[in-house]
Amino acid sequence: MRAILSPSRLAGTIPAVASKSQAHRLLICASLADRPTAVACPTLSADIAATADCLRALGADITYENGVFSVSPIRRIPDRPRLDCGESGSTLRFLLPVVCALGAEAEIKLRGRLPQRPLSPLWEELCAHGAELSRPAPDAIATGGRLRPGDYTVAADVSSQFISGLLFALPLLGGDSRVILTGKLESAAYVTMTVRALARFGIECPFADGAYAVPAGGRYASPGTAAVEGDWSNAAFWIVADRICGGGLTVTGLDPDSPQGDRAVVSLAEAIAAGNAVIDCQDVPDLVPVLSVLAAVSPGVTEFVNAGRLRIKESDRLSAVAGLLTALGGDVRERPDGLVVAGKTRLAGGTADSCNDHRIAMSAAVASLACRGPVILTGAQAVNKSYPTFWDDFARLGGRAALEDDET
Repeated sequence: MRAILSPSRLAGTIPAVASKSQAHRLLICASLADRPTAVACPTLSADIAATADCLRALGADITYENGVFSVSPIRRIPDRPRLDCGESGSTLRFLLPVVCALGAEAEIKLRGRLPQRPLSPLWEELCAHGAELSRPAPDAIATGGRLRPGDYTVAADVSSQFISGLLFALPLLGGDSRVILTGKLESAAYVTMTVRALARFGIECPFADGAYAVPAGGRYASPGTAAVEGDWSNAAFWIVADRICGGGLTVTGLDPDSPQGDRAVVSLAEAIAAGNAVIDCQDVPDLVPVLSVLAAVSPGVTEFVNAGRLRIKESDRLSAVAGLLTALGGDVRERPDGLVVAGKTRLAGGTADSCNDHRIAMSAAVASLACRGPVILTGAQAVNKSYPTFWDDFARLGGRAALEDDET
């Protein structure tokens, strides 16, 4: 699908969509708990659906009605379950250790760029502790064996999702375990989200001397109900759009004290708009695409540093962002681990490709607000991964987007 985006101005009030990061975590905890849990989640996305479907494949009974997941936990694992992660890296990296802890002989299906996204050193650490993993096909993983308790060592600068996946799995093992971190932890806020979700279900994972401890005897205890908070990552597109449009757009349903690291979008956008900013992306990599759009129409030069991990997301996001801004007349230079964006008064417009990446597609929509001419975006359907109603909300706020099938 392509979107033809004409210059426009957004205004109005929009509720934040549910945080898919928190939804993943609460659904996993609820599926491993001692009794049913009602998880309020007012909006869905492809990634949230992928996690729910995988948990169903493992034996959880999960229904969704009127914005609430009703989750009855796993009691018996079906023979040879088949889990389809879609294109969700969180689903894969969170659930692979869980599947191994449960001792399931499963097949895990990977789609899109997910087969190319790294699983080391998590893969090797799981195998060293009793798991049997293989790749029967490039887009599939076969699991066997069962994890043993013990010390799991993970490079903290590769993916915080590896750490979260182990923290979900280790309480199931019945013995003392630790997740020992080497190197500097990136995206630390996401591990904090995991630790808080676990605590809501009675699992305490204290951190000391560079390691998370998971004592023996921990059991997932359902609180009965839980609610998914508003998502700062997707709200960031409207927050940046508001700044580009000069005000008049409000996002509701966001917790300013949330553990979500992307709440930093407010202060980072202010720094970029002031000119000549250096943005350290280590803990906020998902904000880079839309903040780069703001940088392209802000004074001075903005440098994005410590962003090398963006090359292994749904797309090579550094290359994709540079391609988007260049296509629209921006001034951007790509570095191995970042971007340098020189601001202009406005962008020209042009034809751009989402690279099948939801954050690139939504960033293109925000960029159209700063263009003199139209933006033609291919791959506009990529928003379904995290924000299926994005184009409807964009239009409701005053955006001009004509959506067409690619064949037309």
